[in-house]
Amino acid sequence: MALTLAQRTQLRIRAAKEAAATAPAANMAGANSYELQLAQLAQHRARLKQVQSNQGKAELKALLLPEYEPYVQGVLAAGNGAQDEVLTTLMLWRIDAADYPGALAIAEYVIQHNLKMPDRFERTTGTLIAEEIAEAALKAQKAGDSFPLAILEEAARITAEQDMPDQARAKLHLAIGKAYGLLVDAETSQELDPINLKAAQVHLSRAIDLHSNCGGKKDLERVDRLLKKHAEPATPPAS
Repeated sequence: MALTLAQRTQLRIRAAKEAAATAPAANMAGANSYELQLAQLAQHRARLKQVQSNQGKAELKALLLPEYEPYVQGVLAAGNGAQDEVLTTLMLWRIDAADYPGALAIAEYVIQHNLKMPDRFERTTGTLIAEEIAEAALKAQKAGDSFPLAILEEAARITAEQDMPDQARAKLHLAIGKAYGLLVDAETSQELDPINLKAAQVHLSRAIDLHSNCGGKKDLERVDRLLKKHAEPATPPAS
């Protein structure tokens, strides 16, 4: 049953107060709002287990996520970084539901306060965010669709200081490089932006440096050719 506006406001305020009152080294366990959300999460997980399709699961998560929004708003606004399985789980659900801005908002809080992922996840938060965002972008790019460059750059900013396997970071640089390459594709040959070309070159080169088999060599060769062409002086008209 959906919460009324008054109930949502009350939940947000209560979550903020309880998160603010919980020490960073502690756990949100025992806080009333947290326990309610944890119980609801268990019910929703049971519903998700009944869905076999990954796309169907993602669609169901997108429908369920608004029910947690007041809690998330309260914790992000006032939390001190106490361990919170609800928050880390919802971060992943937002990625699955393609709510990338929402996922990154939680990710920044989680990384800032060094929250741990639930035991069932083997990857660190930084690795997970970089890899999941990058893979979503690369999938879209492979299908000929665009993916917001701002989301990729925000993921890179948030995870810049995080330790992770080179292959994971390479995926993110590759996706960013390809995204800049698509910006170049949208320009006319007479109006190529050298800034976009150089950015594509930097990220693609970094991706290949981190993982030589990342799949960006042809993209880099193309960008190098365009940069060289752009740097060449125009041939003067014949007199």
